[in-house]
Amino acid sequence: MRRSTRARRARIQVTADGVEVVVPRGLALAEVEPFVASKRGWIERTLLRMRAAEAQRPRPLLADGGTVPYLGATLRLAVAVEPSRRRAHVARRVDTLTVAVAEPGEEAVATALERWYRARARVEVADRLDAACARVGRTYSGLQIRGQRSRWASCSARGGMSFNWRLLLAPPEILDYVVEHEVAHLDVRDHSPRFWALLAERCPSAREHEAWLRANGHTLRLR
Repeated sequence: MRRSTRARRARIQVTADGVEVVVPRGLALAEVEPFVASKRGWIERTLLRMRAAEAQRPRPLLADGGTVPYLGATLRLAVAVEPSRRRAHVARRVDTLTVAVAEPGEEAVATALERWYRARARVEVADRLDAACARVGRTYSGLQIRGQRSRWASCSARGGMSFNWRLLLAPPEILDYVVEHEVAHLDVRDHSPRFWALLAERCPSAREHEAWLRANGHTLRLR
């Protein structure tokens, strides 16, 4: 349970890390348990759906010979442990990622890979964002790459764009969709029917891709 000064009412978030109950700071503890109990059926159904998705998309094995996804491709890991190395290094050669780390273990590999994915995300997203904006005659003011657990992208009131590097773990059409989604926000700020109608014109499979993210987004993780 987490108390929040911004929460106006109690809500429940089910993520890959578990079930979190967010409540307003002034809400009495005696009211929390009945609220959670009333949502038990939904929580259990959501967890079952998440476990089923995880079975279809298991977490990568971050070790020599393991594999990681990259925009629909499967990249094999060639991991080398070099104790004298000061900084981890990752390089892609066709369908192989060579990962050189100073310490053994998945944590060191995951840290090196995340840095590499973040760098690649800036390139992959920028290319798509530039093209999408050019198609509709719009511009954006900046691009940031982040790593939130559940938020995939955002567009600020001034046109600043933020994207989650974990989108590179999804199929390419999902990243394409999220880019189109945020570019549409340059014209329509909210998620009104007008927004979805505009997005459907630019990305006819928008609803399908949105549903895929809701069902599988929690599986887009390295660790």
